[in-house]
Amino acid sequence: MMRRALVGLFCPFLLCVLLSLPPHAEAKGFVFTDHTGKKLKLADYRGKWVLINFWATWCPPCLKEIPDLVSLYESRKKDVMVIGVAMDYQDPKTVLKYAKRLSITYPLVLGDQKMAAQIGPVSMLPTTYVFDPEGNPAVYKVGIVSREALEEFIRENSKNPSNSQSSGTTPQKNR
Repeated sequence: MMRRALVGLFCPFLLCVLLSLPPHAEAKGFVFTDHTGKKLKLADYRGKWVLINFWATWCPPCLKEIPDLVSLYESRKKDVMVIGVAMDYQDPKTVLKYAKRLSITYPLVLGDQKMAAQIGPVSMLPTTYVFDPEGNPAVYKVGIVSREALEEFIRENSKNPSNSQSSGTTPQKNR
């Protein structure tokens, strides 16, 4: 009886610990093909921070964060690459209409769970993975991100802190 009570107390604790562990981001060699047919490889962006943003047209938080991602990409093309990965869609034309309406200027990939597995788990949308300029997994965030939080993270984790221009709250660190 006491043993069952201890297991009952321990299991929820263990579940919390497991859920707080970072996902395995093993994207050292990811290769995506964007909607125009261009191959996108992590290795091609050495020297830049790479943000992979998983989103969907039906996801209000996803649509809310896209203007910040466009703004970040447009203002920091020399040291930041953003790749948007549209998930859970039925018609690619619908995704492209949303991309046009939202003025997405960064590469857009029409993705699925198999393709996303190159990066790590995508259990909820939006999910954003960030890789440092050496191509190593740096941080991930399940939920909405802001330009300010991303720039703050980049500034705090850059070898050359002068690359960032803004401040805000940081996303979860990948520990």
